[in-house]
Amino acid sequence: MKIYTIGFTKKSAPMFFELLAKSGVQRLIDIRLNNTSQLAGFTKRDDFKYFLKELADIEYYHFDFLAPTKEIRDTYSKSKNWDLYTKQFLHLLEERKALDQLDKKFFQEKTCCLLCSEANPEYCHRKLVADSLKNRWHDVEVIHL
Repeated sequence: MKIYTIGFTKKSAPMFFELLAKSGVQRLIDIRLNNTSQLAGFTKRDDFKYFLKELADIEYYHFDFLAPTKEIRDTYSKSKNWDLYTKQFLHLLEERKALDQLDKKFFQEKTCCLLCSEANPEYCHRKLVADSLKNRWHDVEVIHL
């Protein structure tokens, strides 16, 4: 099973939607805490849901239980300590029993992509979520777009 990840920052709308379409993504899972910010541009929740469906026939889901808290994000913004961020975020996932809320069949039925804002997955929680799913389910190939 493949799970894709994508960030929208530093991507034009055409580039973003073409990447999703070429990859065969059928379900986009928004794992941002705030999906209604003006800073979200073309990925602002209601517009984004429409664009995904109309431009690429992609289903939209928002799983905010996979997002970091504002406090964890703020701590990372100030410290730039990725190890601390990783520890805090993975602890939060455990505390929320976040992975237990995910059904493997949901990810198997249609090709899924985790969305966040960061351009690069290296320092983004979407990579941590994808890697956690790979560790849990074992038969996962993670592909960062």
